Amino acid sequence: MVDDWSEVGFYRRRAARVGRIPIDVSRTGYTGDLGFELWVGADKAVALWDRLMEVGRPFGVRPAGMLALDMARLEAGLILIEVDYTSAKHALIADQNYSPYEIGFGRLVNLDKPADFVGRRALIAERDRGGPARRFVGLTIDYPSIESLYEAQDLPIAVSTTTWREQRPIYANGRQVGRATSGTWSPTLKQHIAVASVEPTYEPAGSRVALEWTVEGRRGRAAATVVPLPFFDPPRKRA
Repeated sequence: MVDDWSEVGFYRRRAARVGRIPIDVSRTGYTGDLGFELWVGADKAVALWDRLMEVGRPFGVRPAGMLALDMARLEAGLILIEVDYTSAKHALIADQNYSPYEIGFGRLVNLDKPADFVGRRALIAERDRGGPARRFVGLTIDYPSIESLYEAQDLPIAVSTTTWREQRPIYANGRQVGRATSGTWSPTLKQHIAVASVEPTYEPAGSRVALEWTVEGRRGRAAATVVPLPFFDPPRKRA
């Protein structure tokens, strides 16, 4: 008999067993796709892993690590704390303070709720000023312009296939207008993508900007286009 898990909603869980191993199954994950996480006591983890690999082999189950996870979460437009934004605990300067509206979480804010909450007045003031001074967007990066930066140094193209996690300036009209915080080559979309915070003028999809790209210590700029998030939104994730 196969268990039906369709009634388990996002961020809900249910107890289960794999053979004699008790586990807790939660509908969570960090890939943007439909998935479940299996929670188990450390002393049973190896046995559970071996059993999953055994029964999953006919279905093409394969292990994947953090590099694959980081790539998948970026394709899904999921942000990473202390990379794409700084937590209040670690913020040292004003630029490291983020409001929910600045990182795409405005849909989670209810300013009309009857109960008060920490930050409400600041968020109302931000809204009344016309919204945050920086907006979270997706970028697709023109690959030929990346190639040209390597060709200018007479070097072969050396773009990493792993996700980079560093702040890179974004330019438009001769000045810096934002910064990208992580990017990757997307095997699904067959293009280089990144997430960034930019000035409101450059928030609309289709806005043209440039991403700083360094080759052997020489700074260059690669053409980029603002696109909606998520980059990849498969229907199956809502199955």
